[in-house]
Amino acid sequence: MSVASKEQSRVYYHLISSAALVLALMLTARWQWLLAGAPRQPARMRLFMHDVLTGPGATAVAVVNGTGPKVLGGEPPLRFGTVVVIDDVLTEEASPASRTLGRAQGLYVFASMHGPALLFCMNVVLTAGPYSGSTFTVVGHDNITAPLRELSVVGGTGRFRMATGYVLWRTASWEVRDNAVLDLDVFLYVHAHA
Repeated sequence: MSVASKEQSRVYYHLISSAALVLALMLTARWQWLLAGAPRQPARMRLFMHDVLTGPGATAVAVVNGTGPKVLGGEPPLRFGTVVVIDDVLTEEASPASRTLGRAQGLYVFASMHGPALLFCMNVVLTAGPYSGSTFTVVGHDNITAPLRELSVVGGTGRFRMATGYVLWRTASWEVRDNAVLDLDVFLYVHAHA
């Protein structure tokens, strides 16, 4: 093969590669544009999360003991850097005996050096009700002493694919260094084409 034909082949290769890249970018931009204009359907639900730190049925386990400043009293005190992994039951009402709707699976980290504020990251896995088999992901800042907190919904699967929204989060009951029941008022927006 001559030098001229090698150069011509290289030019064709670059032209075809560039055209494929431009086409891929155009299709991606078109898909995002379609989704941006797509109607969104609201969904709302109320869940109660049972964060059990004690006993043989514990659903929240500290996997890293923080070594930073003390952020919450008790014995031993909770410290900055403590990491807790959860697989909490979600129920229809505040009573743990009420109907189970799913699980909250994830973790929280004592992420403030100046008070009991958490970085919360969890998947809500629904196993009963109209959204059974679907999940959504909650991430955010949780100042556990505030009466009302707001965390973000950043995605999901099943009926909640590409969901956005927020959770209004209240403590229904809490025994320091023990068990808590959290009241989750969930507001989701799901793309109609998801």
